[in-house]
Amino acid sequence: MKVAVIDGQGGGIGKLITEKLRKALGERVEIIALGTNAMATAAMLKAGANEGASGENAVCETVKKVDAVLGTLSIILSNSMLGEVTNRMATSIAEADAEKILIPLNRSSVVIVGLYGEPLPHMVDMAIQLVEKKLDNKRPRP
Repeated sequence: MKVAVIDGQGGGIGKLITEKLRKALGERVEIIALGTNAMATAAMLKAGANEGASGENAVCETVKKVDAVLGTLSIILSNSMLGEVTNRMATSIAEADAEKILIPLNRSSVVIVGLYGEPLPHMVDMAIQLVEKKLDNKRPRP
């Protein structure tokens, strides 16, 4: 199973997602780090991603080839992350066939009604559980 982790700025959230994903699922998943910049990609690679790429075209093309995309809600919002997420990136991610598992951090002036504030590590753990469930459902039945 191929999973893209997308982050920008310093890559701290993507690093946390990548570390927890690798710890929970080991080599059962191929993690592709997609950074809006090289620093974010490097942080995710250091955390255990199999490969990585940076920039608009890398994000737009790679999301077409993965089974799941993990990141914060801001990866589908144009001009979020201080403008690092371009309109083309947000559209490509949102329109990709891959399942989007998004963490609702409230940094983009978007409020999702019905959610309650969990600490970031707890939300990442919930996201990892969803990936694990998706992975288990993809296994061929004996």
